[in-house]
Amino acid sequence: MTGDLLEKLADLVVGFGANVQPGQLVGVTSFVGREEATRAVARAAYRRGARYVDVVTFDDRLKRERLLHAPLDSLEYVPPWLPERLRWLSDERAARISFSGPQDPHALDDVPAERAGRDLLPWLAEVGEVVNAQTTNWSAIAVPTGPWAELVHPGLDPAEALVRLSEQVTHVCRLDEDDPVAAWRERMDALTGAAARLNERRFDAIRLHGPGTDLTVGLLPSSTWGAARFQTVDGLVHHPNLPSEEVFTTPDPQRADGVVTMTMPKELYGQLIDGIRIEFESGRAVRIDAERNAEALRAAAAKDDGGSRLGELALVDGHGRIGPLGTVFYDTLLDENAASHLALGSGLSMGLADEDDRRRMNSSAIHVDLMVGSPQLDVDGVTAAGEHVPVLRGGDWQV
Repeated sequence: MTGDLLEKLADLVVGFGANVQPGQLVGVTSFVGREEATRAVARAAYRRGARYVDVVTFDDRLKRERLLHAPLDSLEYVPPWLPERLRWLSDERAARISFSGPQDPHALDDVPAERAGRDLLPWLAEVGEVVNAQTTNWSAIAVPTGPWAELVHPGLDPAEALVRLSEQVTHVCRLDEDDPVAAWRERMDALTGAAARLNERRFDAIRLHGPGTDLTVGLLPSSTWGAARFQTVDGLVHHPNLPSEEVFTTPDPQRADGVVTMTMPKELYGQLIDGIRIEFESGRAVRIDAERNAEALRAAAAKDDGGSRLGELALVDGHGRIGPLGTVFYDTLLDENAASHLALGSGLSMGLADEDDRRRMNSSAIHVDLMVGSPQLDVDGVTAAGEHVPVLRGGDWQV
């Protein structure tokens, strides 16, 4: 990415995404290879009056050494200062920013999947706790790198691959618009409008059906649809995940039945999982298969009792900028906003309007988004009376 575009990206995630305020602390999660982006974000944050920008940087090559050589029973250990830092940011009402995109896509290629699935870092279980507390204004954004570009565009020369990926990220982040913030506000208005129409229908369940998939996901009585326009307990509006093209809700963790076939591979804690197929009974994933690295996903789902149940259901229409590119980015932030998806693990309390339902939502140390959508996937809303109402057909809203 050119210097000018990197500055625009930093300004977007700091100003519109996280909505950093004068005097705020800003926590940044970065990765080796993204130093220039980290500095650009710090620069943008200080220009908006940030009091201090605190950065932690992860390296997949260091993670590789741990996974290959540390005792097996130590791989789930998380240094206490990492969750303490997150809770400190929460207590201080700080802003949080993180970068997406594989750092070193092949760093864990020869790590046994059953070992890789035990170390979830940099993911922290406390992330869900802080998100649900709504104490921090936060956002994540895609930042292109050479290794990531070569993974996405293996047929191109490495320099050409990086240019191509940078062009795509520029497009999907709407940085090619004269006013990216205005463009994002227009898209967010459309998504919040779709969420409002779904909320008016009060569906009892959602049925996903298409090639290799026929899954019905139950909703709780107060399950509420929303888009990535959040508000903190202090009233700060912020926009997690840039880009974001989804509307989402928190389902009933006891009601998911059928089979679902993923339409994209999944990058999970440094490992790529292809050809995922999951069978659900009474809300629980009772069988997890994959053509490659199934053990990594099984290990994550077995992390705790909630790891094999659903915490999120998200629908993506065909009018966003990611899906039409027809590119698999091997990055959850981009791929989950190209297609409708499910998440194993922790739920979002903001997706539920009733306190009793919040107590019933799924709880887990993981939150693993899995892409299931395609133009061939039909989505129906199921009423309490059992009527099936078309919701998405060919990527177009029917409600």
